[in-house]
Amino acid sequence: MKKNECIGVFDSGIGGATVLKEILKLLPNENYLFYSDSINNPYGDKSDETIIDICDNIVKEFIEKNVKAIVIACNTASAKAVNYLRKHYPEQIFIAIEPAYKMVHDLAYDKTTLVMATKGTIESEKFHRLYEKYDNKKTHLLECKGLADVIEEGNKVKIKSYLEENLADYRGKYENVVLGCTHYPLVQSEIKDVLGNVQFFNGAPNLAKHLKKVLEDNDLVSESTHKGTIQFIDSSNSKTKVQRFFNYINE
Repeated sequence: MKKNECIGVFDSGIGGATVLKEILKLLPNENYLFYSDSINNPYGDKSDETIIDICDNIVKEFIEKNVKAIVIACNTASAKAVNYLRKHYPEQIFIAIEPAYKMVHDLAYDKTTLVMATKGTIESEKFHRLYEKYDNKKTHLLECKGLADVIEEGNKVKIKSYLEENLADYRGKYENVVLGCTHYPLVQSEIKDVLGNVQFFNGAPNLAKHLKKVLEDNDLVSESTHKGTIQFIDSSNSKTKVQRFFNYINE
């Protein structure tokens, strides 16, 4: 692809498809390169240094392909690496996902809230600043260790077992659920089966709006009147991941 024809999107696996799907609603005529780093999934249990190194290598590949913007569709990578990346690649546009905790503050402040996220996200300085600023004093932070990995694997029996084992104690106790990992919306209905009638919040819709505005401000929106292309690369070369990705995007 020529310069400024493609938007790069990456995640620690296929979870970022939940972000891309929201972007496609607003920017259907753009071309996309999606990098699913499933060989390194999950990021949430890795050290800051390892996450930064992984993200840096992905970004270098994207820049070599002359992408016009890079979307970090992973909450842990955004929390741990985006500051480093913006500092080291100041000419590159970065759009980073973050947990939708501010949305709770804006739309459902008085309701009990469960934040589901990885250890890396919950322990990050970036999330703590967000949490301290918008804390509704009715929030519980739940570290969902291993959930992204189980979702990435795609075994429905394991997913159901994990959710029942780890979420049963929270059934009926929370009205809001913040999905603080881009993998989690892939099993939103299964989470609801365990927790009951909850309202979900995730950061993908706001990220899509922000990306569109940044592209407009920089005169980088595609002028094509045709639906754009999507190239999917998985670091583990899994054909199953390719099928799952496009099944989700096209459903």
